Amino acid sequence: MASLTAKGLSAAPFARSIKPAAPTAKRSVAMKAISKQDELKIQAAHKAVEYVKSDMVVGLGTGSTAAFAVDRIGQLMKEGQLKNIIGVPTSIRTLEQAKALGIPLATLDEQPKLDVAIDGADEVDNNLDVVKGRGGALLREKMVELAADKFVCIVDDSKMVSGLGGSKLAMPVEIVQFCHKYTLERLQNLPEVAGCEAKLRMDGDKPYVTDNSNFIVDLYFQEPIKDVHAASKAILDLVGVVDHGLFLNMVDVCIIAAPDGVKLMERKK
Repeated sequence: MASLTAKGLSAAPFARSIKPAAPTAKRSVAMKAISKQDELKIQAAHKAVEYVKSDMVVGLGTGSTAAFAVDRIGQLMKEGQLKNIIGVPTSIRTLEQAKALGIPLATLDEQPKLDVAIDGADEVDNNLDVVKGRGGALLREKMVELAADKFVCIVDDSKMVSGLGGSKLAMPVEIVQFCHKYTLERLQNLPEVAGCEAKLRMDGDKPYVTDNSNFIVDLYFQEPIKDVHAASKAILDLVGVVDHGLFLNMVDVCIIAAPDGVKLMERKK
């Protein structure tokens, strides 16, 4: 279980159940039909926005689940239930969504201290350590969420894993473009991620480029990562690596939507 966190929190998370919230019919996130998974994401997103109060500076996450939270904040501001909110977006995509909703925005340079950040995750383990960044915004997400007094993570129950890397989906690593093949090969050969397959993320026939003009190498694991803290350090120690999608000791609250209701997991103080 997690020990001391980056924000001074410790011990293991505990969980409690919450009755599912009814999804709001009117949203600016355009969809022709709502899937069952999207219904769960909406429930989690709406519960997370309850942590947002008037006069707060709020980190706005990136991805399909976070988009529902951003949309909900915009709706509550339009209705007058939230006032004087300043949003700090984690990607160009989120910035454009928030601007369209009329949410006032700032950068970390202008607002270096946030009250709360809300974002989704690709994997969550029982320690509330998570994998993020499959949407390509991992560096800005990590910067914004580390600056928040409270980081609220929102997922549906399909994202829960016994160990990070256990979904066999990508764990992203953002790298500089210079000599990217060299960096990819060094990542592939790290003992701390032994057995992983490293692939350069592509966008059609060209490498995918992040908002920061970097490339992404996706690491694929057949088994959960044995020691995520050792893996985190080893990856970051490689020259050419900017950051990675392991968000360790960062999540304060995780809201998990499942067909039988919404569960809340918190890291104890």
